[in-house]
Amino acid sequence: MKKPLIVFAFLSSTFIATGNLCAQLPADRADVVKLDPALDALVSPDARLTVVKSGFGFTEGITWVAKGGYLLLSDIPANLIYRMTPRGDTSIHLYRAGYTKPDIWRAGAEQTNGKDPGDPLFEKFHMTGSDGLALDPQGRLVIATYSGRSIDRIEKDGRRTVLADSFDGQPLNGPNDVIVKKNGTIYFSDTFGGLRLRDKDPGKGLQFQGIFMIKDRKVSLVAKDIATPNGLALSPDEKYLYANGSAAKYVRRYRVQADDTLTDSQMFIDVNGDPAPGITDGMKVDRKGNLYESGPGGIWIISPDGKHLGTILVPELVANLVFGDSDRKTLYIAARTSVYKIRVNTAGVP
Repeated sequence: MKKPLIVFAFLSSTFIATGNLCAQLPADRADVVKLDPALDALVSPDARLTVVKSGFGFTEGITWVAKGGYLLLSDIPANLIYRMTPRGDTSIHLYRAGYTKPDIWRAGAEQTNGKDPGDPLFEKFHMTGSDGLALDPQGRLVIATYSGRSIDRIEKDGRRTVLADSFDGQPLNGPNDVIVKKNGTIYFSDTFGGLRLRDKDPGKGLQFQGIFMIKDRKVSLVAKDIATPNGLALSPDEKYLYANGSAAKYVRRYRVQADDTLTDSQMFIDVNGDPAPGITDGMKVDRKGNLYESGPGGIWIISPDGKHLGTILVPELVANLVFGDSDRKTLYIAARTSVYKIRVNTAGVP
């Protein structure tokens, strides 16, 4: 059963590695929409969005690895984690990144490539791979396996350690995003999206969706007040945790207590009023505490007090993003079939 999977992964890698390095966006496009003069200090009005690499299935979990100067990203339908250089050179970093059991045809909810069903290029696929990725303080890769229904860690010798796959005796359903605090505490969101039939799946474990914490080898529920919890981020001083919901299309902010549990849940920003396509999904913060949040139209840049300063327009639906390069001033964007980048003026939080 392993050979077909490896062949598929090889073909996928070959396609990605030989894909168009010179993909172009329209020259007359507007890349940045400014709503507040404060945006200029964060993103220059003439900053341009460029394509790093196209040809993926569904990109997610994009993460910058400073020691080595490369990106890691999930391709969910391929069930792979890719390694990518800033110029777009791509290779397979990890096979079977999400679902690792033999019956892979029974795993993963059905998804489309976002095109109209009448379009000849319309495609369907199953979300079998990993989703969110993060690095712990030791530089080890932490994976939200999504359809694998666990949080895993890849050790320095390549072994995979399962850090969490259940809570209160019930299996997780689909860990979506994952972040790691400087002290090693892990936060992750768990949704029904990792199940083939989502909330109607007979194999469903937990009967709710929530945000969890892994600390001292113990899994704890820290929040459950967001419908379909998704993206997570910490403020630069780690005093606040931001979380959003893919169906909810809003961001909530929590105060992080001394024991790393969360309290004081407050609405931070609601993006439901914008009719442009896109949901609240991945997000990151810069060193000044501004939130870069995937949303309608692309990436919303939001001040620490919740004001929408402007939007970086992206031609595909944004799933995740990360600040990269040696100065942390290049914003890399995972958007469905492509990875994009744009230079910014304020560095992101490592």
